[in-house]
Amino acid sequence: MTKVALITGGTRGIGLGIGSALTKAGFDLALCGVRSESLVGQTIEQLASRGQRVLYYQADVSKPEARIQLVQNIRNDFGSLNLLVNNAGVAPKQRMDILEATEESFDWVFTVNMKGPYFLTQAVATWMIDQKKQQPEFDAAIVNISSISATVASVSRGEYCISKAAIAMATQLWAIRLSEFGIPVFEVRPGLIETDMTAAVKEKYDQLIRDGLIPQSRWGTPDDVGEAVVALATGLLRYSTGQVLMVDGGMTLARL
Repeated sequence: MTKVALITGGTRGIGLGIGSALTKAGFDLALCGVRSESLVGQTIEQLASRGQRVLYYQADVSKPEARIQLVQNIRNDFGSLNLLVNNAGVAPKQRMDILEATEESFDWVFTVNMKGPYFLTQAVATWMIDQKKQQPEFDAAIVNISSISATVASVSRGEYCISKAAIAMATQLWAIRLSEFGIPVFEVRPGLIETDMTAAVKEKYDQLIRDGLIPQSRWGTPDDVGEAVVALATGLLRYSTGQVLMVDGGMTLARL
């Protein structure tokens, strides 16, 4: 039976790279995002051109009712779900020093980046457990897309860093809780990935990369992250639940 993956924020940037890699690996896709279907139609067609089933759901996973409806729609349309990729995330609308940052920005970033994925995982994990009980051989996994900002401090976007650090702990919590059901949970921690989210700082980091910031001297790509997720989703790290897979070109390695 073809495996099914749900990718939040799956129609652009890192999410699209993950979706592309998973279709190559034979997964059908349930993608969700906040944009209307009319704006993502071409992307969905491109992903489906490999012969996999690809459906899009307009859903803001930071909202409880949207999460409930999303899971129900996937149950109705696909009947099963093997992989959850919590990828959707936002950066602060305005970078501000932590001495000046607002509670409004903190609440928005944390709700989208942490609260939404946490409770979507709860809903999906409950369904995965039911599937496991009905079919012991059912294969399931959860992957959280975090960031090097989980441990690398940026005082101009503290709310973002804190949200990613929280995802790191959530990964450990879910890995422990779901281990008895044979459902591994992983964290993928990208570094500098060339997407629309990083476009505003591209010139700055182009120079830093030239100056040696990253041992593998280039920007990362969404495909780099996608290939990492495929490795986790297809069981290549079966005895490593709760672990972090760095996709940062060695950027966070300690160096003298």
